[in-house]
Amino acid sequence: MFVTVLLLLVTLCAQRGNGEERAEAQRPGHVSVVIVGGTGDLAKKYLWQGFFELYVNQVSSGNTFSFYGGGLSPADAATPVLFEILKAVSCSRNVSQDRCALLKDQYLRLAQYRQLKSLEDYQELAKHIEQELQQEGITEAGRLFYLSVPAFAYADVSEKINNSCRPTNGAWLRVVLEKPFGHDFRSAQVLASQLGSCLKDEEMYRIDHYLGKQVVAKILPFRIENKKFLDPIWNKHHIERVEIVMKETLDVKGRIPFYDQYGVIRDVLQNHMTEVMTQLTMRLPMNLSSSEEVLQNKLQIFSSMLPLGKSQAVVGQYQAYKTAVQQELNKTKDHVCLTPTFAAVLAHIDDAQYEGVPILLISGKMLDERVGYARILFKNDIFCLQNHNSVHCKPKQVVFYFGHGSLKYPAILVSKNLFKPVLMDSEWKEVTEPTDVNILGLPISDYYVQTPTEQREAYSELISHIFAGRKNSFISTENLLASWGLWTPLLNSLANSFPRIYPGGADNGDLLDIRVKGKDIGYNSEVVIISPDQMGDMSAKGFQVMQGKFRGADMVSAWTEELVERLAADIQEAAEAAVHEGGVFHLALSGGSTPLALFHRLALHHFSFPWRNTHVWMVDERCVPLTELDSNFHGMHDHLLQHVRIPYYNIHPMPVQLNQRLCVEEDGGALLYEKEVSKFVNGSSFHFVLLGVGYDSHTASLFPGSRLDEHGESLVALTESPVKPHQRMSLTFSAINRARTVALLVMGKGKHELITQLSRVKDNPDKWPVTGVKPADGRLVWYIDYDALLG
Repeated sequence: MFVTVLLLLVTLCAQRGNGEERAEAQRPGHVSVVIVGGTGDLAKKYLWQGFFELYVNQVSSGNTFSFYGGGLSPADAATPVLFEILKAVSCSRNVSQDRCALLKDQYLRLAQYRQLKSLEDYQELAKHIEQELQQEGITEAGRLFYLSVPAFAYADVSEKINNSCRPTNGAWLRVVLEKPFGHDFRSAQVLASQLGSCLKDEEMYRIDHYLGKQVVAKILPFRIENKKFLDPIWNKHHIERVEIVMKETLDVKGRIPFYDQYGVIRDVLQNHMTEVMTQLTMRLPMNLSSSEEVLQNKLQIFSSMLPLGKSQAVVGQYQAYKTAVQQELNKTKDHVCLTPTFAAVLAHIDDAQYEGVPILLISGKMLDERVGYARILFKNDIFCLQNHNSVHCKPKQVVFYFGHGSLKYPAILVSKNLFKPVLMDSEWKEVTEPTDVNILGLPISDYYVQTPTEQREAYSELISHIFAGRKNSFISTENLLASWGLWTPLLNSLANSFPRIYPGGADNGDLLDIRVKGKDIGYNSEVVIISPDQMGDMSAKGFQVMQGKFRGADMVSAWTEELVERLAADIQEAAEAAVHEGGVFHLALSGGSTPLALFHRLALHHFSFPWRNTHVWMVDERCVPLTELDSNFHGMHDHLLQHVRIPYYNIHPMPVQLNQRLCVEEDGGALLYEKEVSKFVNGSSFHFVLLGVGYDSHTASLFPGSRLDEHGESLVALTESPVKPHQRMSLTFSAINRARTVALLVMGKGKHELITQLSRVKDNPDKWPVTGVKPADGRLVWYIDYDALLG
């Protein structure tokens, strides 16, 4: 029988005191809460308790509730399991024992289990909700679906909800999704597209429980409340470094099927720690309750990040991990396992405020203690000649302490030689009781300490935000893709890296200590411990850079990282020679994903590159606005140009957008670019042209079957691609073959078949466009990695 309990609204309207405005009042009515995966571990540990706390906090507002635990199991088998979970919920200390017993009884009577397997099951659920609404004669406020299921099921479940369970008459729909949100940029993009076809962005709540932690949620309010103290010192002139650390003592036993696909970077750094980083470094919003302003400020941080490559990370794996993999995944003893359980990553933000400030993100399993914190360590400009223990010479730092560790409770700590933080929030208090605890090099007595007056669980906090329709604490699609855009190149570069093996716990000693060297990071100790059976065929990785011939032209081949290093060095050598000879270097670069590793190398390691004397040109461009992600110039700007000191007037994007339209022949964009090349480039002969090669052998935007000979002596032409966006602008063979040096960069096992074919075919640019690259008076060099060359 359906039971409704009328509850008076108390806490929903209470001010949290954190400077964030409440969501607009929602119309009262009936709310259906459905936890899909309602008998799983997450639901058992956190979700049912969180929804019970929401229920307790709604005291007679005109809202009524029903709760459904959904799952694949039949109702007769799963119902007893669900009610055992529900019986374990508990009340906070401020709820009397009698009242708690009454509320628990009501909660259990409002809950039921339903099998949610097929579309028909979801249709039956929707029908049931509608019938109960009609029978009770009450208005529907909304439906909340919490998807506590594997990520591969999100699209299917969301489609079923969209097709059968949407409320009508203005009631809201909210669908909550748990990480992981993809495995890399591409998979996250696909998942976002699938979900976007079923749900509106405002209906999706991607949950990162770290944003529900009270200290993390307090970072932005704290920065705003203490703006007068922090503004003068929150910059590169005063910050020595930023550390974001999450250490765990437990292993991943029992989670291996998930963990071995993801590893520590995907599990923790790409999401939790990246969110903390953006909160610490983003420009403060004028309106903290504006989710759109907060999002835009976060995206500015992502666009200013220096790219992350192999030199910006170290990885490790605890010793017992491989045995656990063998047991849980039925792998043999000779199975090579490269999944990292420890990672330290060095990030930099390339803008005027934080330029040069190292940001360390460190996390791992089987470490010496369980603790999480973000620490901003400031430079100390005072030198104590005799009294080295003076408070003035002690570390100056602000610590956002997430919990656990020696302090045991969440807190914000400010060293007393920095400033005394204001306390504006009634939900926070100052800690004055003396304790014999040291936190990051200082006794607790050397800090001003603030802590929440009442500790609340992260999921309970976020569930209340979902109910109120507040989106600030959740991950938007743009935010998600920007984060994956930052981390995916690093993950790709580490794919074949052997992690350092560490024993675990206190026995790790100094094995995982790291050293920062400029923009790079490495282990401090030279000793690398790798178990013999994990060595694999490492000798194959020992190949050095190899030179030879390919299709009658020079060829350089190596493993990807060494190949990119060699190409970057060759480009710099050509640049220095050109500048020495004529005072200028003209470099034409192609777009796409192939040159990204090269861009990262040039930005992070070639500090003496003569950028002030370099003009950068486009080899080709897609006919989209330059601000869109699909634009070649957009990628070049984000991964290279914004990170080097090149005069803006030395940058030459292709004019694909003229007269507020894209690549229209009569607008003369191609001719305009040709005239620009002729004006600046002596004899229209670039010093260095970098090309890639597509799977169909196209190069630049010169595609098979495009009648390339029709371009004649034109240097630039509009072309057609077989894939979207179809319209392109491209340098022609006439322009490419005038260059002094042309480099063809080919990487990845996916290109092995193409390289094999190209080694056998004759020149036929109509069928194999890349065979039309033949510099008249210059040099052609193929840069082919071993994956593409050897397969």
